[in-house]
Amino acid sequence: MASVGRASALLASGTLVSRLLGFAKAWLLVQAIGAISFAANAYGTATIVPNSVYAIIAQGILNAVLVPQIVRASVNADGGRAYINKLVTLGMVVFAAVAVVATFLAPVLVSLFGIPAAQKDLATAFAYWSLPQIFFLGLYTLLGEVLNARKSFGPFTWAPVVNNVIAIVLLAAFILAFGTAASGKHDSGWSFWMIALLAGGATLGVAVQALILFVFWRRVGLRFRFDFGWRGVNLGTAGKAAGWTFAMLIATQIAGLVETNVSNSAGEANAGPFVMQNAWLIFMLPHGIIAVSIVTAFYTRMAEHAHRGATADFRQDFSSAARSIMFLIVFSSAALIVTAYPIARVFTGDYQAMGLVLIAYLVGLVPFSLVFMAQRAFYSLGDTRTPFFFTLAQVAVILAGVLLCFLVPAPNRAAAVALVVSIASFVQAVLAFALLRRRTGGVDGARILSSLWRFLVAALAAMAAGAGFLIILGGVEKGAFPVSGPIAAVVATAIVGVVMLVVYVGFLGMLRSPDLEAGLAPLLGRAGRRSRTPR
Repeated sequence: MASVGRASALLASGTLVSRLLGFAKAWLLVQAIGAISFAANAYGTATIVPNSVYAIIAQGILNAVLVPQIVRASVNADGGRAYINKLVTLGMVVFAAVAVVATFLAPVLVSLFGIPAAQKDLATAFAYWSLPQIFFLGLYTLLGEVLNARKSFGPFTWAPVVNNVIAIVLLAAFILAFGTAASGKHDSGWSFWMIALLAGGATLGVAVQALILFVFWRRVGLRFRFDFGWRGVNLGTAGKAAGWTFAMLIATQIAGLVETNVSNSAGEANAGPFVMQNAWLIFMLPHGIIAVSIVTAFYTRMAEHAHRGATADFRQDFSSAARSIMFLIVFSSAALIVTAYPIARVFTGDYQAMGLVLIAYLVGLVPFSLVFMAQRAFYSLGDTRTPFFFTLAQVAVILAGVLLCFLVPAPNRAAAVALVVSIASFVQAVLAFALLRRRTGGVDGARILSSLWRFLVAALAAMAAGAGFLIILGGVEKGAFPVSGPIAAVVATAIVGVVMLVVYVGFLGMLRSPDLEAGLAPLLGRAGRRSRTPR
């Protein structure tokens, strides 16, 4: 468990630095093109396209298939090296082919997302520069998952730091060269060089993020060589496993396509895809730092338990990971909901629209992270079929709910879409845990629920205290201190966050939560060692 804790800490630290730099990048991007503007939704829609195509062909398939397959191949005489080279070669060929075809079809792909006709040309121009990211995003995930399977977790989480640094530098160059959205310098139109620097700069950062991982392969005893001899290494098994994941991702991307069309229908004067992307960035901060780090560290262990048939060890690791995630994610969700408007104000003066979308997403943060945990549990068992079915239920809820959002007034339509996504996450989480329980004979459910109710009670108390302090500071009406400017918003968020943390920890102590003691043990242990150190 100590090794898992160290791996989680390493992953969390890399993710934290990357996410903080990602915030800086997002803030600069909002200053460059605005949050609610002609260019914002065009750029937002264009960047959805490569991420959607990439998600279908790479992200879920590789996460579902690669680690279990490499763990199984590691028993080969060469430690799985031949298998890895063949799989990476195949992946690179597929990613390159899809990136070329997608770039050629940029106008068609952009039109699928319901972008208004007036913004379509600009969105398409952005897409031509953005779509090559498909190859580099796929390569990054492929190389990173190989390193994770070899228990080298750091490079995969620290590589995005390089991406964000490059993006920040190029966004600053864009602002220096062409001004901000508020300056009005963009009103005369977007030139080739403006589009190339903004969208091409983003692609350059993703490329470096992927290619730098080759440097770390030698440290885990690997040396990449192209190998087109794809027979004889059981890739057929990987293909069968990938089939269900591919179907699952097609379903989720259909849902995403409908979400984008509905949010674009609100028009450029209201919150749309770009606002939703920035709200999602904030939503993903605790998920990436906490849930992804913890699950990634446990994932290889659970795959090893599953390979050995050690069901009891598998259940113990799943329960430990789920409770560790909830301990931190429940508080994060509560704190971000209370401070949603000040946080949105850091990004834009249109904080009310963005804050409402953020709150709607955050309602579903806990189930979203638990679904992620359950999916990886099934993947470690070599089961990609079951996640398809509980994801299909989520997609059905999203499709029905999002289409009803056409009835919601345009100013609140994006928030309504986000709320539907959260409701769907609840449905998906309940179904996922029920199916995993049936598959493994139990998931330590009583212990998980015992922890969850304590976390929720403590979070509600913290929310009440945080909301009270926010009101004392002036509230969130226009002109109030917490939303008077970016610096004031940061100060207010920090004050309210500290108050909520103290109340949350205090209530968990009163409720005698065993997870509180487990969560604070590393910190208390370090403090104890310092106090015993001779001075």
